[in-house]
Amino acid sequence: MIKEIRYYSLPGALIDEQKNNPITKDLYITEAGEIEMEKGTFWNSRIKLHNYIIAYCTKGEGIAILSGEEVPVAEEQFFIVPKDDILKFRSTSAKTRFLVAGFNGIKAKKLGKEFSVVRNLVPSMNNMVANRDLLFDEIFNNLAKGFHDENLEYVDFCFGHLLATFIYANHTSDDLADKSNPVVRRIINYLGKNLEKKLTLEQIALEAGYSTTYFTTLFKKETNYSPISYFSHLKILKACEFLDYTHMKVKEISFYFCYSDPYYFTKDFKKKMGMSPRQYRQRVRY
Repeated sequence: MIKEIRYYSLPGALIDEQKNNPITKDLYITEAGEIEMEKGTFWNSRIKLHNYIIAYCTKGEGIAILSGEEVPVAEEQFFIVPKDDILKFRSTSAKTRFLVAGFNGIKAKKLGKEFSVVRNLVPSMNNMVANRDLLFDEIFNNLAKGFHDENLEYVDFCFGHLLATFIYANHTSDDLADKSNPVVRRIINYLGKNLEKKLTLEQIALEAGYSTTYFTTLFKKETNYSPISYFSHLKILKACEFLDYTHMKVKEISFYFCYSDPYYFTKDFKKKMGMSPRQYRQRVRY
């Protein structure tokens, strides 16, 4: 059984409008949703797809058939099924959940070589800031508002950002994995999962298993930042996403990231981004 937790499918006429719109014709969304599958359930398009489908596994696992081969898919992995292929997936865990989106456009064709491969989403210095769940939520929330032109244009731009966090973050992660220290990679992952905490250098070094002095030297050699400075940068970059995609107040965001005072958060944000949080939020408003 496949349960649609939330799902939006654009009518054919609106897809054609996006295809002919000079703003959206390069890359546009055709459907988006979140689904949950029980063990043994088959997700099968049965016929060739008219659009590309990206499927991001957020829970559980199963088997996808890509290019005629059975490929295991697990949590924090994704795959893209090209247009004119048939989508086939079988859930092998009690509950398997996907965030999915259909898309098409000129850029989709050019990116064809990136598709039909199951990939891990390996956290790194380059893609840690990508909050895919939040981007999917932004797309869902705006599709719920209706399918008028400006709204769809905004959704398509959001989806372009979302797709890039999948396709290109994988490349940077692979490059990083080949070159950087595995302990540093592990700590970067650890920092990214604890952005709402106030970690000290001693706590971070303890997690790494080294003295503070040795670990600081090792971390700075790999990243050009001290561990605390790097942690602060991750917080500010994530705060940018909150400013872009939520209605949280600056004070609420500062407390979420464990700043003792909104003043210090604003000062740190301005130092790193060149503008205050309010200026950053207003930069895209007319």
